Amino acid sequence: MTPARRKALRKKLRSARRALTPAQQKRAGAQLFRQLAQHPLFVRSRHIAFYLANDGEISPELLMRHARRLGKSCYLPVISGWPRRGMRFQRVVSGQRWRRNRFGIAEPSLATGRQAPPWRLDLVMMPLVGFDREGNRLGMGGGYYDRTFAYLNRRRTWRAPHLLGLAHACQKVEALPVARWDIPLDGIATDAECILFRRS
Repeated sequence: MTPARRKALRKKLRSARRALTPAQQKRAGAQLFRQLAQHPLFVRSRHIAFYLANDGEISPELLMRHARRLGKSCYLPVISGWPRRGMRFQRVVSGQRWRRNRFGIAEPSLATGRQAPPWRLDLVMMPLVGFDREGNRLGMGGGYYDRTFAYLNRRRTWRAPHLLGLAHACQKVEALPVARWDIPLDGIATDAECILFRRS
């Protein structure tokens, strides 16, 4: 797939998820919760990274609230810009202070003592723009998650965390090409199904 076709597909799928009404978004979030709240992958994970839904993304907010009630440590990504686009994971606490990142998305204010390196997380829930049934994904194009988890492509044994892509069912496509820098997902969960590909 050429860069132009990839860009066009990204635009089409982002438009599809933005077209969902608030009621449809709320229902999708509740269905996602039902898919995952009792799933063994979620249940046995103690350190979980979520995200705050933006641009029509399916929301894992109910799952994060549930995880906090269960005493799990919940994290959100904090992005950095120049000179290297990276991502850190900040644990969310009561009375959390917030700031807006370069994209206008709320994220926790940095506190070094509450950050976790990627390999200490058990489960990372990642927003998707598109996906296929083979576990290939299309992201926003910034490369934040790919850079952060690039080490997983070099590991042969211990591979943490599990990467679970989240999306609306309408974001599924027939097939997506794999780029050499793409980090494979361990599974995809939507408001309609949960599919595991590799590790469980």
